Parts: sequence; structure tokens; C-alpha cells
Amino acid sequence: MIQPIILEKLDSLPESLQLKVLHYIDSLIEEQHKTLEQEITPKKYRIAGTMKGMIIMSDDFDEPLEDLNDYM
Repeated sequence: MIQPIILEKLDSLPESLQLKVLHYIDSLIEEQHKTLEQEITPKKYRIAGTMKGMIIMSDDFDEPLEDLNDYM
């Protein structure tokens, strides 16, 4: 088992570093929970056509701009 080795090495560290190890373990547990939640939660897919009719283009959209006449 790896736990006795971890505990032995942890005991050899000063308390300030043991606290850092504790915080690291907490962050690993939190990361694992987030990963599990993502696996359980189904992905939400986009539905095509939901914005239909919300964007209107003017009839002269393809016409050259008057401001650019000097450059043409």
C-alpha cells in the first residue's frame, strides 16, 4: 500500500509544508468532484435556427459604400 509511505513522508515535513499538502489534497478532491459532475451532466447542444428572423440585413448590403469611392 502507498498510504504508509505517504504518511511517513508527511510526518517528516514541517507543519507549514504539511498544511500545503493538505490544501493540495483538498484541491485534488475538488477537481475530482468537478470532473465527475461533468461526466454525469449531459451536454447541452445548440439548436439551429433559434435566431431566425432576429437579424435583418438591408437591401443594399452588397452595394459599395459611398465613403470608399475615393479608393475604388
